[in-house]
Order: sequence, then C-alpha cells, then structure tokens
Amino acid sequence: MDISIVNIALPLIRRDLHASESGLQWTVDAYTLVLAGFLVLAGSTADRVGRRRVFQVGLAAFGLGSLLCGLAPNVNWLIAARALQAVGGTMLNPVAMAIVATTFPQPAERARAIGVFGSMSGLALALGPILGGALVDGFGWHAVFWINVPIVAAAVVCTALFVPESRAARARRFDPVGQTLMVLVLGSAVFAIIESRQWGWTSPVILGLLAVALLGVLGILVYEPRRVDPLLELRLFRSVPFSSALLMALFALCGFGAFLFVTTQYLQDVRGMSALTAGLCLLPVGALVIALSPFTGRLVGARGPRLPLVLAGGALALGGGASLWLRPATPLPTVLAIYLLFGIFLGTVNPPITNTAVSGMPRSMAGVATSLASAGRQTGTTLGVAISGTIVGPTVTRGGTGFMDAAHGVWGMVLGLGLGIVGVGLLSTGRRSLDSAVRAAAMFEEVDRGADLRTAPAGRR
Repeated sequence: MDISIVNIALPLIRRDLHASESGLQWTVDAYTLVLAGFLVLAGSTADRVGRRRVFQVGLAAFGLGSLLCGLAPNVNWLIAARALQAVGGTMLNPVAMAIVATTFPQPAERARAIGVFGSMSGLALALGPILGGALVDGFGWHAVFWINVPIVAAAVVCTALFVPESRAARARRFDPVGQTLMVLVLGSAVFAIIESRQWGWTSPVILGLLAVALLGVLGILVYEPRRVDPLLELRLFRSVPFSSALLMALFALCGFGAFLFVTTQYLQDVRGMSALTAGLCLLPVGALVIALSPFTGRLVGARGPRLPLVLAGGALALGGGASLWLRPATPLPTVLAIYLLFGIFLGTVNPPITNTAVSGMPRSMAGVATSLASAGRQTGTTLGVAISGTIVGPTVTRGGTGFMDAAHGVWGMVLGLGLGIVGVGLLSTGRRSLDSAVRAAAMFEEVDRGADLRTAPAGRR
C-alpha cells in the first residue's frame, strides 16, 4: 500500500516541496534502495534470532519512519525519513514470507498460502491509490504517511497474538564485508542512473560510481564463496529455478515500477486528473490482483509455474506495447483497458516467482531464499523508477505530447521485460532446470547435517 499511495502523492509533493524530478525519484528509490540493500541481512537475522521478533522490530521502525515522513518540511527531510522507514520495511515482507513458508511446509499448501499472501498485496494495491487519492485531496500528501501509524499499531498487536516464533535450525553469522559490498553495488548503480541526467554519462562522478559498482560485484564473487555463512549465498544460484526466479522478479518489478511512476504523472500532470480520480483509474489493476492471486497460487500448486509465468510475461509485454499508443487525449476506456493488462500481469507473476524461489530448498534456507527474491523485486522497482525518471524527467514540466513521446522509451523497455519473463519462465521450468534445484537442495541438506554433527553433544554423534 505504501508504494502505491506514495506514487499517487508525487505530483503534489513536487508542487508543495518544490522538488525536482530526481527528488521524486529519490522519494521512491530511497525506500526501495534501502530495502534491496538490507533485505538479505534482515532475512538471515530473522532466521537466527527469531522471525516474529524481527518482524515486530520492523513494524516499530516502519511506523516511526512513516511519522517522520509526514512531518517533512522539505524534500531532503522526506528522503531521509523514507530511508529510515525502509529500515523497518526490510524486516517486514521477506520475514513475513519466510513465516508463511515455514508454517506451510507442504508444496501444495505453501503455494495456496502464497496465493492468499499475494491477494493481500493486491488488496493493498487496490486500496492504496483510492485511499491515497482521498487522503491527498482531503488532507494533503502528509496524510499518506500518517495512515501507516494505526496500521502498524494493529499489526504489532496481531503479531503478538497470532504469529508463532520460528528460527532456522542452523544460525547464520553476520557478514559485514558482504553487506558493505552489496550496498555499494546497488547504491552506486542507482545513484549513477538517477543523477546521469544532471551530470552526464561521461562525467567523472558517474563513471566513478559505475566503476565502484563493478568492483563491488567482483568483490562479491571473490569474497562471498570463501565464507562459511555468506550474506549472499551464491550456492543458491546453482539452482536454475532459483536464479531464474530472481531474474524474473527483477524484470517484473522493474516493469511495474516504471509503469506506476510514469502512470501517476501521466494521469495527473498530463490529463489533469485529481489524485482521487487517478487512484480510481488504477483500481482495475489492484482488483485483478485480488481476483487472480489465489487462483494463480492454486494453479501453481496443481500444475507448476510455467503457465502463469508465460501469461504474466505476455500480459506485461502487451501492456507495454499498447501503452506506446497512449496520447494526452486517448479515450479513458481505452486507457483503463490497457491498465487491465498490467493487473493480469501483477496478479499472475508473484505466486510462481515466490514459489519457485523457495521450492525444494530446506527450511533452514527459507529466510535467505525469500529475502533474495524480495531483494530482486526491490532492486527491480528501484531500477524501474530510476530509469523511467531519467527518460521522462526532462519533459515533465512541459507535459502533454513531449511527455508522451519521451514515455515511449519506458514502454519499449516494459515490452522487452515482459518478453524476457516469458523466455526465462519457459527455460526455468524444464526438466533439467528442476533437476538442478534438487541437486542444490541436497547440497544444503548435507551442509546442515554437517553443522548439526559439529554442534551436537558427543553422545549423540
């Protein structure tokens, strides 16, 4: 809900705080960048100290960050508060998914539970634009952050009453070097993309940031395999379905992040809609997610992830291709019909990706696997906003035809991402790919048994 609400508020935030397009990008990306950088740490920490405990701490931090966002007097304060809010956010979605995965160990049950989880995301997405639009029109953009506070309070109580505590059988140790390298890679790459419009791609600053990102990747590849408990468990990538799930998550949320960032500005700045009306235009997207996510979860449990992935990628590609024809005066029914394609995409893509990421993995790796999948999503969202903002940024103040012409680059990217999901989905669901997942899971079970033997009392060995 927070993502869709904040996007609806962006045009008013620009006017009220006199924010630039890069300031709006950072308002979204300060949140998603911190999420992507620290999700894996949150997941492994939850595996070690307790998933319910970490989830509760995350709720408290998220609520405090939301309160500070609502009090922001300028865009720099808002960006800093969004980063604090994201620190709490790192402990929410992946840890919640790990709780689901460990509570429902049977594959069919887990697939259905993930479908229900996805439908809640759809409900949030459906309510977010409408509630956000009503709050922005009635009380100003500050209210879209304050609304999180009572939600957090209710969630803290429900967690204490209903969520069982769980931990991994084998605790993973903190990896400060790996964490630093991961933040350097993501932060440098995103900063370079967002600020490239101001500095230019040939600027020493931008080239230096890209060099830091490249060196960080090399450092991860060299350092992480040498640790017993690395932050980035590169051995997971020996599973083709797991690797493909991360790639598809990145593609999917990059496409949807770009769609949401450009669409909210198109509806309000180009077509002149109010925040509430713009939110109502996005209602079909969330409604389809609510309707399709449980069905998709059952379909994945019964027949596997191939069909939903092909359907999701095809819908995203069609949505991107159809959006190339959008103009300032395109009839509203046509616009809403195009948005239905994005709803079909989002309603069918998350359950198969999440189920593929954790399928076949031992329960001790549930937190790490789901955290990496969530990191892929957040990285995709971050890149989608960064790239699309860089493409359309110079035309925002001109509006109209200039904005729509620039948006063609965004929609062409979305079309390509959809086709990528189709291709990777077909590749990752073949027999050889599934066999690689079995081998990877067996390898981790051997590692866990070895750790249990080292830590067991002498009489039990």
